[in-house]
Amino acid sequence: MSIFFVIFVVFAGMGLAFEAGILGPLGAQVGKLWATMSIVSVGTLVLWLVDFFTPQHKNYKWHDIPRWQLIGGVLGSFYVVILTLATPTIGVAMTMVCVLFGQITKSFAIDYFGWFGVTKKPINPQRIIGLIFISLALCFSYIGAIS
Repeated sequence: MSIFFVIFVVFAGMGLAFEAGILGPLGAQVGKLWATMSIVSVGTLVLWLVDFFTPQHKNYKWHDIPRWQLIGGVLGSFYVVILTLATPTIGVAMTMVCVLFGQITKSFAIDYFGWFGVTKKPINPQRIIGLIFISLALCFSYIGAIS
């Protein structure tokens, strides 16, 4: 496993915390759905520009892409709406712990069953212990937030 990717993903995760922190005030200022649309639209524009100015242009054939693979766009928008609604109420830290718990539990199932064409990965004691710690983080964060 490359330590570079681990570090890179940790920084990407930090970016999600920034996004959650930004979305609450933006949603209060322009409305929850407009905040979601602006975040998704700006991201789309940036990615389009990166794709346009990189030399390896690909000819996409949208009709050849299985439709189920495009659900990620819907899920991403749903995620941003939930961040916009939840963060002002439960805080950035609690929102991110909840996101992490959801991601880890679903990721275990995806790895174990090999869904979406990923290589199957067995569940071992170390991974179970990690899931227990994530569960404890959710519990302790919740208890800390309500006290």
